[in-house]
Amino acid sequence: MNQTSFELKVDLNDNSPLYMQIARKLSDDVKSGRYQVDQALPSERLLSELLDVSRVTARKAIDQLVDQGLVVRRRGSGNYIAPRIEQPLSNLSSFSEQLQQRGYRSGSRWLKREVVIAGADEQLSLGLSPNTKVARLERLRLADDVVMAYEVSVLPYSVVSDPEAVGASLYEYLSSINKAPVRALQHIRAMNSSAELAEQLGVPEGQAVLFITRVAYLASGEAVELTHSYCRSDHYDFVAEMRRAP
Repeated sequence: MNQTSFELKVDLNDNSPLYMQIARKLSDDVKSGRYQVDQALPSERLLSELLDVSRVTARKAIDQLVDQGLVVRRRGSGNYIAPRIEQPLSNLSSFSEQLQQRGYRSGSRWLKREVVIAGADEQLSLGLSPNTKVARLERLRLADDVVMAYEVSVLPYSVVSDPEAVGASLYEYLSSINKAPVRALQHIRAMNSSAELAEQLGVPEGQAVLFITRVAYLASGEAVELTHSYCRSDHYDFVAEMRRAP
């Protein structure tokens, strides 16, 4: 976005605060696709000059877009249109693969990589006996350095005995040891973020997120992965193609 491409006509009949009008205009332009992912927005200083408003007003307008997840601030660089992932529900692919297919740079911020005793729900999902050890991987998933999801993956110790050996892509690691899943069952529901989850994702407490539970299986039918993902709903679209039965 440059100086000549940004225009805003203030509606004198609109009684809402000026910063809200600016935020709505920017939001509509972002959602309509006028501005592309990773494109820079005008700086607060430039925005205030273009619209003849105070920098406080311009800053509050940008703050609104950041709160909505449409814009991300990059320290020392500026404000940019946030990534958004459209994920088909018919394909089994990793987070890294999804991003690479869409031209994003994938990344992980590791929080924990440990070997623990499987919990009751983990035993049930993975078909494990009581007191069985598992590898538990806890991390934030990033697209172009933007936090997209908080994720906890649990795998049988017989599959992953050294969690530290798992790098940026879990599925890439599983492929390297001939344990890549071939199918998965996935459940998706909405939930409101707790204070702790909101802090991890960088969203307001109580904001809706997508909670996804996936159990992935080998060709033999053995469950090899249980993953709980908490995805920012403002960054994710899940798409399913449906056909009417004859």
